[in-house]
Amino acid sequence: MKKLLSAFILLVFTQTLVGQNDAITKYFDQYKNDDRFTIVNVSPKLFEMIATLAAEEVKDPEVLEMIKEMKGLKILKTYITPMKFYEEAIAKINAKEYEELMTVRDVGQNVKIMVKDQENGNIVNEMLLLVGGKDEFVMLSFIGKIHLDKLAKLAKNMDIDGIEHLEKLDKE
Repeated sequence: MKKLLSAFILLVFTQTLVGQNDAITKYFDQYKNDDRFTIVNVSPKLFEMIATLAAEEVKDPEVLEMIKEMKGLKILKTYITPMKFYEEAIAKINAKEYEELMTVRDVGQNVKIMVKDQENGNIVNEMLLLVGGKDEFVMLSFIGKIHLDKLAKLAKNMDIDGIEHLEKLDKE
């Protein structure tokens, strides 16, 4: 019984440490009560509900399947000193953990799309979108089984500020 209890405590402790080491989660948590930011945190349960409700409206079965495979979405957005927050977020991301898919630098705006835990070439378990410019800072973190070749389709079907940048992947 003591071994079982010790194993359970060790498991909980390890999971807590893993969660605390996630730079993206820490970054969101740092600003979750800050009035300068708009915060959205979508749970896996809500994605299940969305998939059920969207079944009638979404005609593309690939998009519906992607919605079902989503495990979480976090959005952090501000219009106040956006480049400061963009640079801060970039500095906190461990470049060894993420692979950069695309960078776009245009007049007054920077966009970075990065992925983590890539499997089978076109499927990732986490995708991070960072947008920084003179007008806004947006960070979107998608968790789940994400098919990169179908991501632009998903972006076209979701009405979330900042997600339109994912449509650029389809043009690449």
